[in-house]
Amino acid sequence: MTKTKKYVRILKAGEPSYWYINKIGRMFEFEREGDFTYKTREKDGSLAVIRKEDAELIVTEKRPAKVGERILIVNAELGTYNNGQIHKVHKYVSASSDNNEHIVTDAGFVFWTSEYEVIVNNEVKNGEADEVERYDTAVETARDAIEELRLAAYAKGFEDARRELTATAPVEKTTQERRDEIVEKAKADVSGLLKRDIGHDHEFIVNTEKRTVVVLRKLRGCTNIVRRGIAKAAPNDCFNVHIGEAIALHRALGLEVPDEYLNAPQPTEVRVGDVVAYRGFYKTIEYATVVADGEPTGGGRAALTSIAVKHAKIIDDSRTEVGE
Repeated sequence: MTKTKKYVRILKAGEPSYWYINKIGRMFEFEREGDFTYKTREKDGSLAVIRKEDAELIVTEKRPAKVGERILIVNAELGTYNNGQIHKVHKYVSASSDNNEHIVTDAGFVFWTSEYEVIVNNEVKNGEADEVERYDTAVETARDAIEELRLAAYAKGFEDARRELTATAPVEKTTQERRDEIVEKAKADVSGLLKRDIGHDHEFIVNTEKRTVVVLRKLRGCTNIVRRGIAKAAPNDCFNVHIGEAIALHRALGLEVPDEYLNAPQPTEVRVGDVVAYRGFYKTIEYATVVADGEPTGGGRAALTSIAVKHAKIIDDSRTEVGE
């Protein structure tokens, strides 16, 4: 009876952490199997574990192949084929030089019978296992279960680590970005509150020198003031008319003022339209509106990149004259 051999051929790797992720298509000599895994023997004598769902078990015989049979390349020497490949035999071609019949497959010529084994698609089973064999099987099943748990735990840890590494950390906003958001929210807030306060007119009085905004709430079409709201910037705070209007309007309507309006961060970037304060040549405090480079300066106007602006403090970033 022709002796059979068994090989495990890698088809895929169910998880990127498995040791055979880069060995797709490779084959390994079969040692034994459990419920979920195949065991293969490494060159150094150690065992390697492969999940059954990631591989196929191939049973072969060492003999000349017949037309129509499939062969497994196990010792590639001359042809355009590699170990682990499976090919079907189409015909024989006699070679006069070595009296050997070369076979023709879908991969071309396979020159020597030493290069392949014939796939037989069936496993040779021994007779009824004795008690020792049953014990060995039970032990192997337990080992397979433990190995399956280890692989699953390893894969889960790998996935958790991968998710942590690939997760995009939230980008923290700058102080200027937070202030810009609050200003835009204040503008939208004022517009929405005015639309909802049906039956009333609203007069806004802005005093940039005193850094105050006053809202007079009147009955529609009348001069009678129903209620007023006042907002005043603190001495060290930058004045912003939009935030001031939102604060004053909330108070005129008897609404609680959002904390972000009362504690808005101070601006950090000088922009065209800002009003800045700086120390002049005679150590006096000068004030200027920032204009774009190349525009006329002097008379209370300073260029964006000028030395004066570079060392100035922003005292008003309303920028109402530039459409903001």
